[in-house]
Amino acid sequence: MKTMAQLEYHYGLKIRVYPNYEQKRMIKVNSDASRFVYNQMVGIDQEIYRLSKVKIPIDLVIQRIAQLQQRKNSRQLSNHFQFLNDKSIDSLTKANAIQNYQKAWRQFRKVHRSGTPKFHKKNYCEKYQTNCQYPKQKQAFLNNGTVRFLDKAHVVLPKIGRLRVSGSHNEILNRPGETRIGTVTVFKDNLDRYFVSMQLASDNAFVKIPEKTGKQVGIDLNTDNFLTASDGKVVDNPKYYRKITGKLAKAQRKLSRKARRTKSEGRSLTESKNYQKQRRLVAKIQSKVCHQRKNFLNNLSTTLIKNHDLVVAEELRSSNLLKNHALAMSISDVGWRAFLQMLSYKANLYDKRFITINPSNTTQTCSTCGHVMSGNNKLTLSDRQWDCPKCKTHHVRDHNAAINILNKGLTSIT
Repeated sequence: MKTMAQLEYHYGLKIRVYPNYEQKRMIKVNSDASRFVYNQMVGIDQEIYRLSKVKIPIDLVIQRIAQLQQRKNSRQLSNHFQFLNDKSIDSLTKANAIQNYQKAWRQFRKVHRSGTPKFHKKNYCEKYQTNCQYPKQKQAFLNNGTVRFLDKAHVVLPKIGRLRVSGSHNEILNRPGETRIGTVTVFKDNLDRYFVSMQLASDNAFVKIPEKTGKQVGIDLNTDNFLTASDGKVVDNPKYYRKITGKLAKAQRKLSRKARRTKSEGRSLTESKNYQKQRRLVAKIQSKVCHQRKNFLNNLSTTLIKNHDLVVAEELRSSNLLKNHALAMSISDVGWRAFLQMLSYKANLYDKRFITINPSNTTQTCSTCGHVMSGNNKLTLSDRQWDCPKCKTHHVRDHNAAINILNKGLTSIT
């Protein structure tokens, strides 16, 4: 049987599940165990680091470091903290928490901007990971692993058992050939809705590969419009967050008043029904904006990838752009980073090509003659249209930048 990495096509499936009271309790227990194990790993490494800085080789220090090193695996942690041996806890939950911690360190060493692993805080969301295993099966399908679909309406998870599900998974269940389930994430959002996310892999494509169109496009992302394409098409910025800022601010002020009143009465926030009701209302408003933006980005990215063989965009770093406080809200509202990630994975999914290029001088360069505006002639954000001083060509700023982006992309792949 092939492993997940050996299979050619990969796909993510997210479905909503409806656990009963006992299953909700077990999900919470596994989520707490996952967070505890991860935090223990963070604490162990932080203590080892501090002890290693002791210059005097004290035997007690050396012995303590050795003890901590031995504790850095799932079995040793379970022996040291007996509550981790609870029968409700999936053993793979603990193993995945340790694996995620190790991945966080590898990411830090690869990209230092991500920061070292930090303690996970307790909040209203719950999440843990497990894996689908095929202990005796010779072939992997969606209905014969430890995580499996019983039918279109039910799925089985380790420890949790049978769950009622809903979502757009019917086509996946009816597909031919082997399909292996890999990592499975069970989570509850801050609206108290439960979901299961699965990583699927197969040698057969999960989507129909569209025919080649022979078209190429460069896209310029901006805050005025969401994007301008090199073929002249402009996509307006929907500004979902700005449309509800007043409503959200009013709901958040009401939530703050309820929190102050609850604390003044000496009660905890979890016991206050009025506070929890208002908290869910605020979360619902925020969730609506998130879903509207995600739906817009998904539809737009799919359209671009399906209709073009090559899509070229700027390599943007949102964290740097957010330092401009005048544009921070506008940049956060458009979701550029999520959009570029969608373009990247959908290009692989539909057998198309997506590349990013260095955005240096894409706005300041004339796409006709190549003249670069500099010095006193350098364009500012207020210059939406301009004439090239060398060839006298009239340019619309964003359209000219999109053409330059496409040209840079074509040059980089030749």
